[in-house]
Amino acid sequence: MPPGIAYAALAYTLWGLFPLYFTRLQHVAASEVLVHRIVWSLAFVLALLAWRQRWSWLPDVLRRPRVLGAFAASALLLSCNWLTYIWAVTNGHVLDASLGYFITPLVNVALGYWVLHERPRAAQWAALALATLGVLWLTVQTGQVPWIALVLAASFGAYGLLRKIAVLGALEGLALETLLLAPPALVLLVLWWGRGPASFPAPDLATNLWLLGVGPLTAVPLLLFAAGARRIPMTTLGLLQYIGPSIQFVLGVWLFGEPFGGSRLAGFVLIWAALLLYSADGWRVARRAAA
Repeated sequence: MPPGIAYAALAYTLWGLFPLYFTRLQHVAASEVLVHRIVWSLAFVLALLAWRQRWSWLPDVLRRPRVLGAFAASALLLSCNWLTYIWAVTNGHVLDASLGYFITPLVNVALGYWVLHERPRAAQWAALALATLGVLWLTVQTGQVPWIALVLAASFGAYGLLRKIAVLGALEGLALETLLLAPPALVLLVLWWGRGPASFPAPDLATNLWLLGVGPLTAVPLLLFAAGARRIPMTTLGLLQYIGPSIQFVLGVWLFGEPFGGSRLAGFVLIWAALLLYSADGWRVARRAAA
């Protein structure tokens, strides 16, 4: 297997397995897990930057308010995505989380049209229409908008858009985002220090280790993804991205036993059909370009 495919596939596999990790922290409030994710991610990436002696980008970025503003926006989107995902997984909504990441590629198409003025192909419009039908079906059948999936898809899609035009790489970008989020996170961490049995430092070693581990857990898949994305075509990367939500879907249905009746299945089928159409179109265009 080519290294680029291996790196990207491993990144998406790790993202897909995230529910196994975060369910270990069900007894900790999602907001508190988010704070730990910010603080320990920053500590981990700063250690990596120190090890690799990669600080030359920081003084220049700190003198550019527009760059700082763009990364402040991406940091807020990332924290919104993290908080929603943590809450969903720790409250028995793994299937809704997987749905959000199934929808994300189609949100990217819509954002490309509205923000970057890209021109989607006919098959991409058809895929968007099918996915919209799937969301509407789920809304009608459940009596409520699938807000978890939509927030995850919208926040990660918008985050991806900002990072697409960003001037920093994956490691430096994550370092700056967590650096911007760190001051309020550190204040909250101090305020919550020893507040209760689920707070840090917790009485049991396991909870403390799970909380400390969210730093490398966050950074490692991102760095693997960046390494893979540089080595393989975007079409291949687009197909590999379904590994993550597929694993989450399997975990939600067969491990966590979340309800998945016929009406909900119909909504997922519409969205899977949209993704199949979207992927087939991308593959066809890539093959034509290579010919």
